[in-house]
Amino acid sequence: MTSTEPFVDSQTGQASQVSQTGQASQPDRRRWFALAIVMTAAFMDLVDVTIVNIAIPSIQAEAGASVSQIQWITAGYALAFAAGLITGGRLGDIHGRKRIFLIGIGGFTVASALCGFAANPEMLVAARILQGGMAALMVPQVLSIVHATFPAHERGKVFGLFGAIVGLGAVSGPLLGALLTEWNLFGLEWRPIFLINLPVGIAGLILGSRYITESKAPRALKLDLVGVALVTLGLLMLLYPLTRGRELDWPLWGYLSMGGALVVFGALVAYERRKSARDGSPLVELSLFKVKSFAAGIAVQTVFGIGLGIFFLVWTLYMQTGLGWRPLKAGLTGVPFSIAVSVAAGLSVQKLVPRFGRKVLQAGALTMAAGVLLYLWEADRYGMSIAPWQMALPLVVMGVGMGLIFAPLTDMVLSGVPREHAGSASGLINTVQQMGNALGLGLVSVVFFGAIADDLRPVEVGPAFVDAFQGALWWVVAVMGVIFLLMFALPKRAVQHLEGAEVGEASAGSAGPVGPVGEKEPELV
Repeated sequence: MTSTEPFVDSQTGQASQVSQTGQASQPDRRRWFALAIVMTAAFMDLVDVTIVNIAIPSIQAEAGASVSQIQWITAGYALAFAAGLITGGRLGDIHGRKRIFLIGIGGFTVASALCGFAANPEMLVAARILQGGMAALMVPQVLSIVHATFPAHERGKVFGLFGAIVGLGAVSGPLLGALLTEWNLFGLEWRPIFLINLPVGIAGLILGSRYITESKAPRALKLDLVGVALVTLGLLMLLYPLTRGRELDWPLWGYLSMGGALVVFGALVAYERRKSARDGSPLVELSLFKVKSFAAGIAVQTVFGIGLGIFFLVWTLYMQTGLGWRPLKAGLTGVPFSIAVSVAAGLSVQKLVPRFGRKVLQAGALTMAAGVLLYLWEADRYGMSIAPWQMALPLVVMGVGMGLIFAPLTDMVLSGVPREHAGSASGLINTVQQMGNALGLGLVSVVFFGAIADDLRPVEVGPAFVDAFQGALWWVVAVMGVIFLLMFALPKRAVQHLEGAEVGEASAGSAGPVGPVGEKEPELV
């Protein structure tokens, strides 16, 4: 019998077996099981983000959550996810992607159980923050595991599947959340939207331990815990006063805290500069900001995240609290938007951007603004009597605009980034979008609840929410205008200078909230 030993292809990073004669065997067929497991985990994270939005009014009514608490149910997840993305990727590089993935999916499952069985809104907020932190460990490993498991010639097909998963998550999340809330399984109200993660997470944990191949970065990296602490502290000092300010009548300490956040971010920049010079492993690679297209792209991603954070929470409250619609009706109303995003994203990447470049993204910003303005007109014209079919056209227009921007943006931003920094840059792009989303959710207190008077009579609640929704939409229009202008700093066309896996990973990074990937070929162990 001929013995075999592990072999790592120097070009692909693909683990196979090599006999004593020196001839490599076929790649491990278990890689497709590993792919199904990590894709399921990515799908679970994507669905969890959208599924909660549709259930927010039910959580507020049944659990008695305050305005700031419902903001933190969503913003807390986004904040923890954003703060931990780069660290999660680094931990995978250092300690093994499989190991950190399994810790992440196990922790995500436990946090989902804590969310589902939360005894009060405070416990739910804490569990959501834990859930976001565990997602930050789990999600960054997905593309790294794919990169370590599949040879280069198969990755195009794999990233195509990843894009399909993203589209499916966008469509199914609101519907699944609406159905689970509407069905009120076992009298649990909204809780099944979290508990549904338990069987999926347990299966992923068991199967992942068997089928995923371990891999690490080829060179030792170090964690920048001080950088993580400064980022988290700065965001908390900025977001907490925004979410609580209205309830507390905007106290002086809130303004001091928000001003202090700028000082903390300044300290972060100074520290990262010193750490980069000292050991070359900062949390944020500041040299990237010297690239004009990257700096502009970071600004676009942040502002885009703010706009999305404002719109989706306000939209849900408008339909269910303002118009009095049931969760299922609200969930079905969003289907045309999700489908339009998926279709436009595919056309944008495959057909339009290769031909027209940056103009496609700018057209997307203007198209999305046009859809919001159309929504404004219809909301004003029909008021409380507006029907789902009347919302379909503005939602489709908005979805097309978002799809034209969302899918190709990361590739465009990475266009001028040196190849050796592609992984760090991709992780930073996704991090700032999540931070922008958290900031947008915090701003809901100002742009939406700030326009609603206290102590409304029941008959006044609906009209007040409809009016506040229209006011918030003007902010979204302004965000799209800012994005359009910022995009002039992007390159006219993406320069496809990234080779091999980095190209695929950069492309996949635009498809969803994924974390950093290894800068070089992974080492399988």
